[in-house]
Formats: sequence, C-alpha cells, structure tokens
Amino acid sequence: MKKNDGNSGWSGQAGGIGGLRRIWRAGVYSRDGLIAAFRHEAAFRQELLLIIPLLPLALWLPASGPGKALMLASLLLVLIVELLNSAIEAVVDRISTERHPLAKRAKDLGSAAVLIALLNVPVVWLLVLFG
Repeated sequence: MKKNDGNSGWSGQAGGIGGLRRIWRAGVYSRDGLIAAFRHEAAFRQELLLIIPLLPLALWLPASGPGKALMLASLLLVLIVELLNSAIEAVVDRISTERHPLAKRAKDLGSAAVLIALLNVPVVWLLVLFG
C-alpha cells in the first residue's frame, strides 16, 4: 500500500474506512450547508421556489438530450452561485461587521455573479428551444 505523501488526496487506506469516512463527512457537511442555506438565506429559498417548477418543465419541453441538460445546468448554476455568494457574505460578516470598501466589493461581486447566473437561464432556454 502506498504511503500518504499529502498530495494524493487520499489517506493511506485508499478505499478503506478512512476514505469512506471522509466521503460520508463531506456528504454530511454538504447536507448541513443546504439546510443552512434554506433556513437562513431568503434569496436561496426564492430561487429554489423559482427553479423547482422549471426542473420538470425542462424535461418536458421538446429539446434534445444535450439541450435538456443545458437547461437543467443553467438552473442548478443559479443555486451553486447563490451558495457561493452566501458563503462569501458569511465570511465577510464573520471577519467584521464594520463598513469597509473591500467588504462591499466582495458582497457586490458575489451579487453580480448571482445576477449573471440568473440572466443566463432565459438565454440558455431560448437558445435551446428556438436556436
């Protein structure tokens, strides 16, 4: 068995309990993050309410397999970017609640990323459906 050199990303027990335990913990942390986003982030809840009916619609609409995948991916991208934006905001607020130009910039950049992800949805859907 290869010794862990710190670069492989696996413990010395690759595929053993250490690796499985790490995967389990990562899943638990991800679940906790989704629960926290739903409980504490109004924007995440609003986007989720918008996206939930669009997911089956994307599968129902007459599009190719790759087109449907693009439409679904555009929706999931919104949630991914919102989660990252919320993480940035939490870190900025954890560091300091005082107003600072860099804190404002970080939060504004995260918000802009969410806006672009949201604008991407109708663009992708229109291109897929009407080419």
